[in-house]
Amino acid sequence: MHFEKLIQSLKERREMLQVTQETLAELSGVGLRTLKQFESGKGNPTLSTVSKLADALGLELNFRVKSTKTIE
Repeated sequence: MHFEKLIQSLKERREMLQVTQETLAELSGVGLRTLKQFESGKGNPTLSTVSKLADALGLELNFRVKSTKTIE
C-alpha cells in the first residue's frame, strides 16, 4: 500500500466513525499536531504512530515486504 493510500484510509475511517481529530488523538495517544500533519500529508509518522492510530480506529495493519532482487 502506498503511503498516500494509507493516509487516506485512516482519514476515511476516522470520518466514517465520525471521530474528530481531537478525539482520535486522545484515544490513540498520538499528539493532535502529529495527527493533523499526518492527515495533511506533511508529516512523516513512525510505524508506531500509524499502529496506534489504526488500533484506535479498529483497523489491522498488514505489511508485505517484497524483494525486487533474487537471492542466489
